Amino acid sequence: MLGFITGIGLSGAAGLNAYVPLILVGLLARFTSVVTLPPAWEWLTDEWLLAGLGLLLVIEVVADKIPAVDSVNDVIQTLVRPSAGGVVFGAGSASQTFAVDAPSDVLDTDRWLPIVVGVLIALGVHLLKSSARPAINIATLGVGGVVVSSLEDGASAGMTLLALVAPVIALVALVVALVIAVRLWRRARRRSLRPTPLPSP
Repeated sequence: MLGFITGIGLSGAAGLNAYVPLILVGLLARFTSVVTLPPAWEWLTDEWLLAGLGLLLVIEVVADKIPAVDSVNDVIQTLVRPSAGGVVFGAGSASQTFAVDAPSDVLDTDRWLPIVVGVLIALGVHLLKSSARPAINIATLGVGGVVVSSLEDGASAGMTLLALVAPVIALVALVVALVIAVRLWRRARRRSLRPTPLPSP
């Protein structure tokens, strides 16, 4: 059960930033005992893959801070983030971690099930994120997008680490973050839809 919750936290983190959970899982599995990947997922520790993901992370972080470019980036990431969510859910739910000594074999009956679940979770988080960003940019004249993007990057890293060491707390944090994100989206959308007052003659 904890392995499944770990997967939920990791895929939620991938919905915010595709590369952060992939890199952290790969690095922690390669250099520490916090994560022990099963043989089917050991390719995540490959140094060339991690270097490539690091480069993509830099591009993603920069692009997501520029108004208008961030919206284009979100369109591109509609495929990338859910795919990353599927990978980290599959890898995380089957791994030994700081919190999970013996991964459950409940998901072993269907190898694709955890991947599909991870794709759907990451896609849901991504769609909420990408739909909120234009409203935030309009409501704050582009300034809010930079702040929100930085918070999302930090939340992705924090969620990944929590999912690996305290998965239940990660699940609670994900739910709380989604509730806050929906409220911020509604508030920003209301602001962006307000009519602009006409200048007085």
